[in-house]
Amino acid sequence: MPICKHEDFLIKTSHHKNLLGIDHGSKLIGIAISNTELFIATPLTTIVRKKQNVDFNEILKIIKEKDVGGIVVGLPLNMNGTKGPRCQSVETFFRNFLIFHDIPLLFQDERMSSQAIEKIFISQDISRKKRSSNIDKHAACWILQSALDFLKKR
Repeated sequence: MPICKHEDFLIKTSHHKNLLGIDHGSKLIGIAISNTELFIATPLTTIVRKKQNVDFNEILKIIKEKDVGGIVVGLPLNMNGTKGPRCQSVETFFRNFLIFHDIPLLFQDERMSSQAIEKIFISQDISRKKRSSNIDKHAACWILQSALDFLKKR
């Protein structure tokens, strides 16, 4: 399955299945899930990165358990919209994942997602320890929700 553009993504995903949102980092992978109606995203879990195949199997396990029909991956563009080394790393990881498992995939701009979540956590007076253990899955939720909102408008 190729990497989809926004206008093709919903056509290629299976109806009445959840979407998975992913915030891919160098040490952690944040995971969020949508409801089957594709209205709302919810933080799900955080995967501690290991080896690529181990990470792939962890993601695949969630895809099967949660009846996922497509994946939205945060793309860490530079503030000016260009792609840097982090973008290339994310794209390479998920191009390899698509060889491992065929599923519709959409890259979603994730600029400022972690900072937005961090700001919310600070305003709610959440401890630094709790913030660091939850920020990745909440960033994934932010990424997925922004994609859902964009797709809803189309």
